[in-house]
Amino acid sequence: MQRLIDSIKAYITLDQEELSILEESLSIKQYTKKEVIFSEGQVANELYFVTKGCVRLFYNVEGIDKTAFFYTEGQFICAGESFTFGTPALESYQAIEPTELIIFTKSDIEKLTRLVPKMEVIARVAVENELITSQKIIASFVTKSAKERYRDLLNTQKELFQRVPQQFIASFLGVSPETLSRIKARVHKEDLS
Repeated sequence: MQRLIDSIKAYITLDQEELSILEESLSIKQYTKKEVIFSEGQVANELYFVTKGCVRLFYNVEGIDKTAFFYTEGQFICAGESFTFGTPALESYQAIEPTELIIFTKSDIEKLTRLVPKMEVIARVAVENELITSQKIIASFVTKSAKERYRDLLNTQKELFQRVPQQFIASFLGVSPETLSRIKARVHKEDLS
């Protein structure tokens, strides 16, 4: 709960009564390693906040899972298009280590924003974060090589290499595990020079 409050404080300030309403409007759920949180084809009616753990966003493309993003502590997760328009989602979410999420249902959010109108900012921020994340992923695939994407990940989220299986990192970078091994070796060699 404190991690969520700290994240919210970056955007708005809540008094004690508003914090109590917030606390009453959410639920917390634990997920085991490899447990699927949300599956393609479902209609999203929940927004998640990661308090502990790591979650991967992936798509099933012709029977092959393609990892698109990793969420860690302090990040909101939302299948945005499905949540907003009530359509079946194209994406799935899976815990890749023991994970704890705060869950807001659509009705919780509606009630919360009615009782604490400034909470609408948080719902908007969660959706905006998803949009920005999507744009960054698209831009990296359009403008950067796999090696550059690897270096970016190394510079911005190095801890993922300790938390995430290598096949998911490779999928996220758009390469095979063998190509990832070659990229790692090349980058390591360059860094030693």
